[in-house]
Amino acid sequence: MSDALLRESATSIARQIREGVLTSRRAVEIHIAHLERVNPTLNAVVRDRFEQARAEADAADAWTQTGRELPQFHGVPCTVKECFALAGMPNASGLVRRKDIIATEDATAVARMRAAGFVPLGVTNTSELCMWMETNNYLYGRTNNPYNADHIVGGSSGGEGAIVGSGASPLGVGSDIGGSIRMPAFFNGVFGHKPTGGLVPGTGQYPMADKGAARYLATGPLCRRAEDLWPLVQLMAGPDGVDPGTVDFDLGDPNTVDWSGRTVVSIEGTGAQQVSQELIDAQRLVADHFESLGANVKVVVISDLKYAFDIWSCCMQVVNETPFGTLMGQGTPISPLTELARWAVGRSQHTAMASLLAFTEPLVDWAPSYRDRMVGLRDTLRQALLDQMGPEGILLFPSYTRVAPKHHSPFLRQLLLRFDFAYTAILNVMEFPVTQVPLGLNSAGLPLGVQVVAGHGQDHLTVAGALELEQAFGGWVPPEVWFDGE
Repeated sequence: MSDALLRESATSIARQIREGVLTSRRAVEIHIAHLERVNPTLNAVVRDRFEQARAEADAADAWTQTGRELPQFHGVPCTVKECFALAGMPNASGLVRRKDIIATEDATAVARMRAAGFVPLGVTNTSELCMWMETNNYLYGRTNNPYNADHIVGGSSGGEGAIVGSGASPLGVGSDIGGSIRMPAFFNGVFGHKPTGGLVPGTGQYPMADKGAARYLATGPLCRRAEDLWPLVQLMAGPDGVDPGTVDFDLGDPNTVDWSGRTVVSIEGTGAQQVSQELIDAQRLVADHFESLGANVKVVVISDLKYAFDIWSCCMQVVNETPFGTLMGQGTPISPLTELARWAVGRSQHTAMASLLAFTEPLVDWAPSYRDRMVGLRDTLRQALLDQMGPEGILLFPSYTRVAPKHHSPFLRQLLLRFDFAYTAILNVMEFPVTQVPLGLNSAGLPLGVQVVAGHGQDHLTVAGALELEQAFGGWVPPEVWFDGE
């Protein structure tokens, strides 16, 4: 039963607890045991709360016996990205200067999950201050991929992606301002959803986006099974009176989506960052599948996508009020060049990528006319994509340029001005909903995948796409190394 439960959705686990065929304590113990097995290799969960989780599971089981109405995910284990406040847990976001900060209350998304019955097992690793696609920092160290420990897990929700991908957590909460839910979901073979900008409050995470960037920063779920996506989006969604970027949306129903006659647009590249043939081939299989369901599939090229990275970086710079270097210094600006020099001799508390970001961030302001042109081009490009999709269509878009790279590879490519994460980042400043969908493994045993995109407020369409593609292509494939090849 242990291995079987590790393959199931949170929805299924909740159903078994509700029906009395499984206790919360048993579900929690099975996941703790697997977590203790995988985490020494992965370094995904950086602080556990196993004893509290056991106590909460016992309380959930006592509640079950009363016959009272149970919350939706009563007694189901989960994990939480460490940048989100979880009462009693650290909230450092990988910054050494924040190592002693302990959360005293739950972030909004976490509080809503716990109110729905979830039992958190612990908090998961991030990149330093959640601003790089490799999950590594000098407080908690580096997180490794459950399919091959020589490869990255993505960032900044990399710990979350790795622990869900390993099977040790059914799902968790992440955040995404440039792909930080979707890249970890892709590299670790699971589902991830970046909601429409403004759908889910980001309150209680650190660092919190400045007011202007609040609609670019999305809070959403990472799940091993697609059926958990929509319930998680629904329970997280809605204003909390604190996050200024959050608004009300009338959400649709993914179960009512019929693909016959619906537009499916496939864009296979930006024109600037080349995508590997195996990912293009996987995306073409997805397009063919939708066509077999009666969808109107069209493959298009949009030349302005070659500016994807420039558009994202310029839009981010315009809205950011607090410089990244100031965040690194906990309110006191650091000297990026000094920190890079210290890093070179092993004496910095900051990763090289964080210091480089602090150094390069102001460079956008050196060319204000170009910056303003890129911000304007964002609106033009957004409308072009909406025109292609139509009001009820979807877009297929590569998740990245290749499958999960080896450690340090993205950093070296960044030095060569290869901004591969533009494939996810551009969709943040569009504020589109996006679901990352796994598509099995390649010949080397690493996850394949695709992004499913829709227009504003059409989150149910991308989740419907995920549900359909899970049925067609199998979804998450448990890593053989942790499941004895079963």
